[in-house]
Amino acid sequence: MPDAPRSAEPFRTGDATLMDGYVPVVDLGLDAPPDPLRRASVARAVGKACESSGFLVVVGHSVSAGTVSALYRSSRTFFGQERERKARVERDPTDPLQRGYGGYSRLEMYSATRFGERALDRDGAPPDPALLFPNRWPAIPGFRESYLAYHTEVERLALDIMRLFALALALPEDWFDDKFARHMTPLMVNYYPAQTATPPGTFRNEPHTDFGAVTVLYQDEAPGGLQVRDPSGGWLDVPPIEGSFVVNLGELMTRWTNDRWASTVHRVVNPPRDQSHRDRISIAFFYQPDPQAVITAIPSCVGPDDPPRHPEITSGEYFLAKSRRAYVERVMGRRHT
Repeated sequence: MPDAPRSAEPFRTGDATLMDGYVPVVDLGLDAPPDPLRRASVARAVGKACESSGFLVVVGHSVSAGTVSALYRSSRTFFGQERERKARVERDPTDPLQRGYGGYSRLEMYSATRFGERALDRDGAPPDPALLFPNRWPAIPGFRESYLAYHTEVERLALDIMRLFALALALPEDWFDDKFARHMTPLMVNYYPAQTATPPGTFRNEPHTDFGAVTVLYQDEAPGGLQVRDPSGGWLDVPPIEGSFVVNLGELMTRWTNDRWASTVHRVVNPPRDQSHRDRISIAFFYQPDPQAVITAIPSCVGPDDPPRHPEITSGEYFLAKSRRAYVERVMGRRHT
């Protein structure tokens, strides 16, 4: 199986796509005046990526660089503490949203969740109690504020991405809006410590797929980064373009589109040995629908010769089943996440 990473070649293909390839770079144009024709071009570019790799890099997103920097500073302060202090906000291992601190041999994580508007009061029916663990905030001045500010800005970006998805799927632009009005979205900061010794294996984070709807990831420029598996079995680097976000589909979106769109295996590799003294931070926003949203094949993704391939399930039921399976795998040591 080929294993050498390759990168896409840059060239202009129109107003939206700045770099074509298996993982294209797309300018969303959200930092410019509205232009319906250009937005249609962006939706086509996004849809093309979703049908092939389920991965794209986006710029022109309007998320403030200051908001990103503030969360980076807070996160470095948190992860730079002694293990004993970080453990004061250690997650409950049975929490499916993994709120709090978790540390493994090659990766440390901190996660908190901010529910969408009225998430806990929909017609008097709250989501499954298993989703209602409290956030565990560290006692670091400004940490909670930087976390929630970032969550708010990327939440707006994620909703706009879903609206582009709707256009790409020949749906009304607001088709997904009500499914995410009361979303349950964990925001996870991943910290990859400097490697003081030659690590066992190849990976900082082993090959996997995400299981939500869509992940919006900010990664820094440190070597030893994200790679996505291509159809030949090889691996492509996902370039850390300054100011960009990586967008990738989770398994829920594949199910929602009746397997029309891809959720692709990806991994994080170790840095070259001469760069192993550098640590790395990435920030993952796992956009997940309202727990009570019914996930069934999107109307434009079915037809007489292509009936629904998956049974109906609520977003909450799906998420809990996937997270419990992931928990069992971690406990049994089959995955290092």
